[in-house]
Parts: sequence; structure tokens; C-alpha cells
Amino acid sequence: MALRIAVLQAAAAPADPAANLAALDAAAARAVAAGADLLIAPECFLTGDDIGPRIAELARGDLVGGVRRIAATRGVAVLVGAPVLDGDRVRNAAVLVDRDGEVVGVHHKSHLFGVQDRRFAAGPDACTVVDLLGVRIAIMICYDVEFPETVRLAALAGAELVAVPTAQMEPFTFVAEHLLRVRAWENQVYVAYANLVGTEATTTYVGRSSISGPDGDVLASAGDGDALLLATVEPERVHRGRRDNPYLTDRRPALYTALTTPTPS
Repeated sequence: MALRIAVLQAAAAPADPAANLAALDAAAARAVAAGADLLIAPECFLTGDDIGPRIAELARGDLVGGVRRIAATRGVAVLVGAPVLDGDRVRNAAVLVDRDGEVVGVHHKSHLFGVQDRRFAAGPDACTVVDLLGVRIAIMICYDVEFPETVRLAALAGAELVAVPTAQMEPFTFVAEHLLRVRAWENQVYVAYANLVGTEATTTYVGRSSISGPDGDVLASAGDGDALLLATVEPERVHRGRRDNPYLTDRRPALYTALTTPTPS
């Protein structure tokens, strides 16, 4: 069945979860009015991303509870980024809540980038794959999608949509403008990329959120301001694309063993 998705591009209020939950609720209302089944919001949207050590403190609060209430009240599934505690470790997470308010998937960012990500422990999985309303969704966060192996693994796991909360910053505009449609094309999968905008501390986010189709077409895109993008994920387009462009079946994995063989130091 088809899945109508909405991608939120917005600035987060630094270290103000209440304000960010209110913004997420307003976006959920707009998404529902536009017929969306799933709202995808940016990385660390519930707290802001470049807020220093406060992010670990905020991870100890009940951020996910607020998301569950929004999803259940509005009747829409929500995927949003937030720091979470995992034992005594802080993870950079993307939490998927269904329209009944139940948590159905949590991805911990597995590829950490730069100084900001040193606040987190790396997640153990390249991606997290879940089923929602008849569509198989792979969840990644920001830098995760920049590795071709992660999206290929998602496609091999049957993903039809790759959903990517992100906090892409200057000077990496190229990634937001060009890379996502390539990932979509080479795996015949939808890719939804939800970015922050504005400036936090020393970080300026590039925006340019997008939804790309399995044929590499950009179905919706944003500039550097607030936006709510809409598109429909049609699994049949994914399956047809994989028949017509059989990258997955034409692979020769025996030739690629160097990818997983440790290089001697």
C-alpha cells in the first residue's frame, strides 16, 4: 500500500524540549491536514544538536513520552531525532512512534562525525529496519546515509523507504543537494532526508531537505528556510525499479570481500 510522508525542515530551539515538542505537534497537525501517514523530523530536533554537554543532561528526561502523546493525539506516525540513554551511555537516536503512540523502532546513529558526535556512543547497527502501514522502512541518521554500504544493506533487507533525520551543516551543502538522489537511484529506494535550519552555537545548518524517488527523481525539496515536504511512497515503484535496474541481483559479493577485511596496520 502507499504511504504518504511529510518531511519537516525547521530550526530547533536549543536546549528547550518543551518548545520543540510544541513545534513538532504543530507540524504533526499540518501533516495530518495534508493527508500524511508519517512525519519525519530532523536529527536531535527535540533538544537541538550543537548544545554542548547539556545534551547528555536532556537525554535523562522523558523526551519520547511527549512524542508518543503527539502521535496518538494527532493520529500520525512520527520519526524524530533525540538523545537517549542506553544504560550509562548517551546515544544519538531516531525514534519511530506509530499513530497509536507506540514505539516501533529506535535507531542509534552508527557512524559518528566530528566533535559534536563525540558526545555519543556509536550504535551497533548500520540501519534499523521496521514495517509501518505496509511499507518497509530503514532508519538512519545523517552521516549514516553517506556510506553506500548502509543504504545497500537496507535495500537488501527489503527497505522501500530510507528515512534520515539529519543535522547537516556548512560546508557540506553538496551532500544535501546531490548525494541523496544517488543513494535512491543505486538502490531503487525512496530516500527522505529531514534537516535542521538556522544556527546553533558555531554550527549553521544547510537545510535542503528532500524526498527522492527510486528512479533518482527529486519528488520534493526545500531551500534554507522552514518547510514541510510531502510525497507518496509507492512500494510498487520500488519493486518495478529493481526489476528494470537490477543492481541488487547483479552484484558479485565475492569480489567485494576487501570491504569487510581489516587492513593490516
